Amino acid sequence: MPAPFQHVLFLCVANSARSQMAEGLARDLFDPSIRVESAGSAPSRLNPYAIRALAELGLDIRAHRSKPVEAIDAASVDLVITLCAEEVCPAFLGAARRLHWPLPDPDRPHEDLSDEARLAYFRAARDEIAARLRALLASV
Repeated sequence: MPAPFQHVLFLCVANSARSQMAEGLARDLFDPSIRVESAGSAPSRLNPYAIRALAELGLDIRAHRSKPVEAIDAASVDLVITLCAEEVCPAFLGAARRLHWPLPDPDRPHEDLSDEARLAYFRAARDEIAARLRALLASV
């Protein structure tokens, strides 16, 4: 049975960590026929810790680029998943079904933490996103 969605968009503010990891994980978990993208309201850069956290699972997102939500064709998206928790999530003006998965920003200020301790926040976000994606797939 085909999924009830064909184009999924993950949204966050910077499109640097949570939404990028969600895009990478969804591309791995979803049927290849489902289009998966991510974007943000204030795009910045792909976070190196997000790259590392997914690389631990054998997923390479180094080619991903942070992009603005305006770059997405709203008419083609049928499922939007926002991942913001402590910040205001970007608005999406399309008619897509919406889910909100409030996840803490794994890149919140951690300057005083070791490299490994900072990476632990990204692993936790990655694992939570993966669990939610699996639950979403199981529900369709």
